[in-house]
Amino acid sequence: MEDSNSLAISLFSEILMADQLARTRLGKALPKGMELSHFSVLNHLTRTGVERSPAQLAKAFHVTRGAMTNTLSKLEVAGYIHIRPDWDDARRKMVAISPAGRQARDAALASIVPLISEVVNELGGDRVRAALPILRELRVKLETTA
Repeated sequence: MEDSNSLAISLFSEILMADQLARTRLGKALPKGMELSHFSVLNHLTRTGVERSPAQLAKAFHVTRGAMTNTLSKLEVAGYIHIRPDWDDARRKMVAISPAGRQARDAALASIVPLISEVVNELGGDRVRAALPILRELRVKLETTA
């Protein structure tokens, strides 16, 4: 019988390996020049539908402000986002997705949906639905202990 340490190591080993494989596969499927971090920010801005500060985005993605600034700079150069001063606090900036950013996000989504749908179909929708609550609970626990 496995002890709890061994079980924990097995669980996190599988999660980390699945994460690495998923990132590699999705990265290859994204349109040329788009990184997974770019897609993630564009997708977040599309889903929320509101402007965010770079600090809010960094917190949402659990990355440093410097890492987020780097990603946002690349997205701005590509024309995928607009960065403007915060009218209430000139020291802050606000980030919004541009129409070109929405198109890029939609194109990226179109390129990765077949890939992720294939994996879900192979695993079976019922099994994936059964796994989601456990994965969500694990994510919440990790967020609250970070």
